[in-house]
Amino acid sequence: MTELVVNEIFLSIQGESSYAGRPCIFIRLTACNLRCTWCDTAYAFTEGRVMTIAAILQEIAGFHCSLVEITGGEPLLQSGVHELMASLCDAGYETLLETGGSLDIAAVDRRVHRIMDLKPPGSGMVSRNLWSNIEHLRPTDEVKFVLKDRADFDWACDIVGRYGLTNQCPVLFSPVFGELDPATLARWILDRGLPVRLQIQLHKLLWAPDKRGV
Repeated sequence: MTELVVNEIFLSIQGESSYAGRPCIFIRLTACNLRCTWCDTAYAFTEGRVMTIAAILQEIAGFHCSLVEITGGEPLLQSGVHELMASLCDAGYETLLETGGSLDIAAVDRRVHRIMDLKPPGSGMVSRNLWSNIEHLRPTDEVKFVLKDRADFDWACDIVGRYGLTNQCPVLFSPVFGELDPATLARWILDRGLPVRLQIQLHKLLWAPDKRGV
């Protein structure tokens, strides 16, 4: 019987990605192998409860929502996440995976929409990017850059151009909440003429920025 360590399960409005604004069930798994300078979910590093996949499916069924995101922490650290993703897809859920980009995404069920970070220098984790993941991107995936300052933005522009990312899948540029003004990032994007999506963390505008379970 496959078990996972789950930090929290909740129903909210999707705050990021091209799915922003939609009701979404979040399954946040415990543990992360990265320590980004701007991390807003450090509580997921260690806090959690052991749950079977059957128990997870039973809990989320009560929300009556068809969109599910598995997030963390870093969900790919737990091997059981692959069975969880397959089970969600088999049950008819539209399934998203949020991953930090440091672990191999190749084995993820092809029915899952992968939202993969690439960590810029300001995160302190740029050396942990697994660049071979780019070879596995599909049009249904998304690549996200969380940007702290102009240096991060210029770095992200270089990576987008070098790997032709906008020709592979949607690309998201997001400001670090409270550190980079979204309007400033919007102006940089417009000045560069980049075909990327500006995203802000919608849930942090709807509720308190540090509120859990939203």
